[in-house]
Amino acid sequence: MIRSVLAHNSSVLLFLACLGVFTIGVTALSEIAGTGLISTSFIKTLGKTLCLCLIALAMDLVWGYTGILSLGHFAFFGLGGYMIGMWLMYERTHNIVTASFSNNVIPPTASEIEAAIGNQIFGVVGSSDFPIIWILSHSLALQLILVAAVPGLLALIFGWLAFRSRVTGVYLSILTQAMTLALALYLFQNDSGLRGNNGLSGLQNLPGLNSVPQATVSLWLFWASAFALGLGYLFAAWIVSGKFGSVLRAIRDDEARVRFLGYPVESYKLIIFTVSAVIAGIAGALYYPQAGIINPAEITPIASIYLAVWVAIGGRGRLYGAVIGAASVSLVSTWFTGGQVPPISLGFYTINWVDWWQVVLGLSFVLVTLFAPKGIGGLLDLWTGHKRPNRHGKDLGPCSGALQEREAEI
Repeated sequence: MIRSVLAHNSSVLLFLACLGVFTIGVTALSEIAGTGLISTSFIKTLGKTLCLCLIALAMDLVWGYTGILSLGHFAFFGLGGYMIGMWLMYERTHNIVTASFSNNVIPPTASEIEAAIGNQIFGVVGSSDFPIIWILSHSLALQLILVAAVPGLLALIFGWLAFRSRVTGVYLSILTQAMTLALALYLFQNDSGLRGNNGLSGLQNLPGLNSVPQATVSLWLFWASAFALGLGYLFAAWIVSGKFGSVLRAIRDDEARVRFLGYPVESYKLIIFTVSAVIAGIAGALYYPQAGIINPAEITPIASIYLAVWVAIGGRGRLYGAVIGAASVSLVSTWFTGGQVPPISLGFYTINWVDWWQVVLGLSFVLVTLFAPKGIGGLLDLWTGHKRPNRHGKDLGPCSGALQEREAEI
C-alpha cells in the first residue's frame, strides 16, 4: 500500500521528510535537549498547530476532494477532545481523592471514593452524581475507542439522513452548521453531563505523571501530534490515490453524471464523511490535552467556518495545501493575538492587532477567493512548475465524456 501511494504521490515522501526534520529540529531546540531556544509554551503551540493541520486534512477530504462543504467538523473535533478529557479528569480527580483519604484511620469504601470524585468534578454545576455518559471514564482503552467511535457514529447518522435525502450544496452546509450549533447549545447546559459552560479543565496534567516536568509532557504530546499528522497524511493520500479517490473527485465535479454511471454516490459520501469525522476526533483528542481545557465555546459554528477558511487559503483539493493553510493561519494568528505585533498609530486611531486580526483573516479569505482560488498550494505549484488537470467540462478519457484520468500529484 505504502509503495503504491508513494508511486502515485511523490509529495507524500517529501511531506513526511519535512515533518520528520521539523520534529527533530524542535526537539533539539527544546528545554529537554538543554538548549531551551524553544519554550515549553511554544512547543505546546506547535503541537496544537499540528493537530489543527490534521483536522484540516479531514476537511480537505470532504470539501476539497468530494465537494461537501461541511461547516460542522469542529463538532467532531470537540467530541474527540471531550472523550479523552473525561478520562483525564476522572483519573486525575481519582488520584487526588485517594491521596486525601490515605490518612484516614478507616479506609474508605469504593462508593465513598466514587461519591467524592463525583462531588469534585460536578460540584461546580451543583451535582455529585455521575451521568450515564461517564460510565466508561475510568478506562483509558475504552475512552480511546470512544474518541473515534462517538464522532464517527454522529457523522454516520447525520450523513445517512442527509445524503439519502440528497441534500447538497449550501443546504448541506447549513445543515452541518445547525448540527454543530445544536450540539454546542446542548453542551452549554449544566445537565448535559459535561459540566456545561465550565467544560473540562486541567487536561494538561496527565495522570500518574505528576513528577514529570511539563516540558517533557509537552514534548511527548508534540511527538504524538507529529506522528498522528504523518500517519493521517499517508492515510489520506492512500484514500485519494486509487479508484475510490477518483470517484470522490468525480462526485465533486459532476455528481449527477457519476450517479448516472451507476456509482452509489451516497455511499461514497457517507464513507468519506464518517472517515473524516474519525480523523477530526483523533485530532481533537490530541489537541485539548495540550490546550488544557475544553468547553462548548470551542465547537460553535464559527470554529468550523475558520476551518474552511484555513483550507481555502491553503488550497483545497491538495493535501499539502490544507496543512500549509492550517499551519500558516494558526501560527500567524498566535503571533497577532499574542500581543507580539506592535500596534500602529494613525494619529486619530490606534490599530491593535488583537482586535483586528479577524478582519485581516476575513480579508485574506476574500482576496484568496477572488485572485488566488487555488490558494497557497496553487502558488507552490507555480513555483515548482507542477500542473494539475482541469477536469471541469473536459474529456479526460479515451472516449467522449469518460471520467478516466491520471490525477496529478497531491
